[in-house]
Amino acid sequence: MKNIKFVTGLVRLSYANVWEAQSPMNNPNGPKKFSAALLISKSDTKTMDRLKAAIKALLNDDEVQKVLGNRTKGIDLPIRDGDEKEEDTTGAYKGHWYVNAKANEDRPPVILDRSGNEIMDRGEVYSGCYCQAVIGLYPYNKGGNRGIGVGLNGLKKIKDGDHLGGGSVSSSDFSDDLIDDKDLDGVDDIFG
Repeated sequence: MKNIKFVTGLVRLSYANVWEAQSPMNNPNGPKKFSAALLISKSDTKTMDRLKAAIKALLNDDEVQKVLGNRTKGIDLPIRDGDEKEEDTTGAYKGHWYVNAKANEDRPPVILDRSGNEIMDRGEVYSGCYCQAVIGLYPYNKGGNRGIGVGLNGLKKIKDGDHLGGGSVSSSDFSDDLIDDKDLDGVDDIFG
């Protein structure tokens, strides 16, 4: 099947399940996948122009036309408008386009730092950080659904960003001043 490799400009990760494959929320018994929403600023016309051109080239390919049943009208395209995302409680999608990228459980995405070294610390790549992504664009026609899918091949972390969906916690966030001594009664006995 035809697949186009595409390298993004700077994207922000949302719903980043890049360390451990998970089943879809609407199908807990479904196949586990790695996934992330890739938010592309609407001011990044260079990435968007290249992405649209890659999708158009894919749709014009004879092999892809056969997969899609020789009809491109009414197919699902991967680019979504973040300004129209109703369930965006963080406001992170505003002013962005986004694509949802996935990888099968047996093909985890490569995750690198800016120098090209593999990142092992799971806390380094998270929802809210900024990366460059390598994705694969491919046609699908399954169960009456036809369109262009997005595979998540790899991420290169470029910089940190505010965490989305709850934020991070460090030791400086905790305070002994908020714990009464009476709350500690018997703690040593339990764990002693």
